[in-house]
Amino acid sequence: MTGSIRSIPAHWRRPLAALVLLQAVILAIYWHSAWGMVMIWARSDTYAHGFVVPLISLWLVWRQRPALAPMVPRPGRLAWLLMAGAAALWLAGDLVSVNAATQLALMMLIVLSVPAVLGWRIARALAFPLGFLFFAVPIGDFLMPRLMEWTADFTVLALRVSGIPVYREGLQFIIPSGTWSVVEACSGIRYLIASVTVGCLFAYLSYHSMRKRMVFIGVAIVVPLVANWLRAYLIVMLGHFSGNTIATGVDHLIYGWLFFGLVIGIMFLIGARWVDPTPPLKAPAPGSLVETSYSNRWPWFALSLPFVVVLAPHAVLAIMNLGTKTAPVQLARPIVAAPWHAAAMPPSTWVPAFQNASAELHMGLTDAQGRPLGLHVSYYRQQNYERKLVSSENVLVRSLDPVWARVASGSANVQMQGKALRVDSAVIRQHARGMVGAGERLLAWRFYWVHGTFTASDYAGKIQGALGRISGWGDDGANIVVYTPLSDVKEAEADASALLQSYLDSQGDALTQALRQTRGRD
Repeated sequence: MTGSIRSIPAHWRRPLAALVLLQAVILAIYWHSAWGMVMIWARSDTYAHGFVVPLISLWLVWRQRPALAPMVPRPGRLAWLLMAGAAALWLAGDLVSVNAATQLALMMLIVLSVPAVLGWRIARALAFPLGFLFFAVPIGDFLMPRLMEWTADFTVLALRVSGIPVYREGLQFIIPSGTWSVVEACSGIRYLIASVTVGCLFAYLSYHSMRKRMVFIGVAIVVPLVANWLRAYLIVMLGHFSGNTIATGVDHLIYGWLFFGLVIGIMFLIGARWVDPTPPLKAPAPGSLVETSYSNRWPWFALSLPFVVVLAPHAVLAIMNLGTKTAPVQLARPIVAAPWHAAAMPPSTWVPAFQNASAELHMGLTDAQGRPLGLHVSYYRQQNYERKLVSSENVLVRSLDPVWARVASGSANVQMQGKALRVDSAVIRQHARGMVGAGERLLAWRFYWVHGTFTASDYAGKIQGALGRISGWGDDGANIVVYTPLSDVKEAEADASALLQSYLDSQGDALTQALRQTRGRD
């Protein structure tokens, strides 16, 4: 160990010690974000490569030892300002409980600590190893709905071109031999992220022309998308022609990975034909090691700003949390006013898949004509990364739900307390394999109540929640769903929409009052 330390040039020892100290402080202070990333790597195959990304980055840095040795580390000017921006992003992400923002900000702090301590010249020399670290951040789930839609579009189109009749409802489709669904595993996000990560590394190591690198990275993006579409189509065809005896269980995942591996392998074999020769190692230029005495008066004071920046967000959070309400939630039941009446039971056994709410209410109502309506409220307080109002985990129906499926999605412009409100709209249907249109159907409207405001926008919900914390009102919020059964008549959806709007017109004030009573302080 002592020999390894002595092999480090003298003018590098103090700066490296300072860099290690700063990064250790960052990881210690932001341990929750770092641990959250590790947990995602461990439980998600999509992001399991995160375990090796830091090791690859270290190896890439190690390869550049001869080029780095003659450089003189010095704190980079204004790097602390960029770190302040990353710290502000982390604070904003923490206020709205967005893992992607806090984890991205953490990686930005780690990367920016290099120019902050060692300087911009060294950071430029390490641009790719530092940039490659961002592949460790588990970001990409936001692409999944779009990728699933594209996969379903291509598969249905290819089946119809092949002469197979298809009936499609959302991400589910029925062919003569059976029913198929496009779920998260069919989105191709795993293939895409794996291909882009390895493709970027391959392009960096194999090509010296920026044009070649960009072309190969572009190919690494397009190929897995098209390969996944073909994979989905071929799996359905295998199931169809085999009478659903193959490619319908675990083997369909195996066939998918084998096909993907073959396609990506061919892509890299083709790319290897244009690999650039390794350039000869350049000898250090005479006089490149300048100001060697600088290390003797290395400016430790310049490091105080990065340390202050790193600590600042937690100081702000500590001050804001002084007024946070911690009392258990007693969810008030909305008063039902005429002509509506409370029902003994909700009109359906369906329940939205909202996670870890502080309290929940599920009730049924009927209007003057006896038409049924359901109200579901999931209330959140003291939100954190496991319990939060606005989350991709909070959905009306899970994609693998064995009983229910979301077969249509959209939005509706409604009125709430005399104000326009755009809500998420969905048609929910019971599974009835092999029977088109069979099973109970529901029309559901979903929206949020947060910081005293109704909205259906995830972004507005996050911002209002942050404003509530900043202004001392806490982070209370509610996920609200109103729904009603759909009949089989032609105007069923229009009639159901009118019933839901009638409820909001008549009972909106009572619902708002119950939410305010639950929050308190009003």
